[in-house]
Amino acid sequence: MKKSDPSYLSGYRLMWIFVMFDLPVGSKKEMREATKFREFLLDQGFEKSQFSVYARFCNGKEQFEANVRKIESHLPERGHIFIFQFTDRQYENIVRFSDQSRRARQKNPEQLALF
Repeated sequence: MKKSDPSYLSGYRLMWIFVMFDLPVGSKKEMREATKFREFLLDQGFEKSQFSVYARFCNGKEQFEANVRKIESHLPERGHIFIFQFTDRQYENIVRFSDQSRRARQKNPEQLALF
């Protein structure tokens, strides 16, 4: 497979989508909407990274844009939602700390081999 081949899987073409949000939960209705949004993200293949941070792997800009459109069509009535994209190479270089200790670089999931 050549790099010029459109199906070539480069670490700079493969993407990660991070959805971060701050949704109001002061009323039962707001709590239901926040829960519904989190469940929607899980149904779309996102994994929970933290309580209001979800991540998903995708294989390019087109799939990233399709995911953004799906999220946009399911936005809660109120709150703030941020969507970030990282290349696979950038994701590999995220510095992580846990309990005041630096953690090893996170390996990319085995699902990459499926493409």
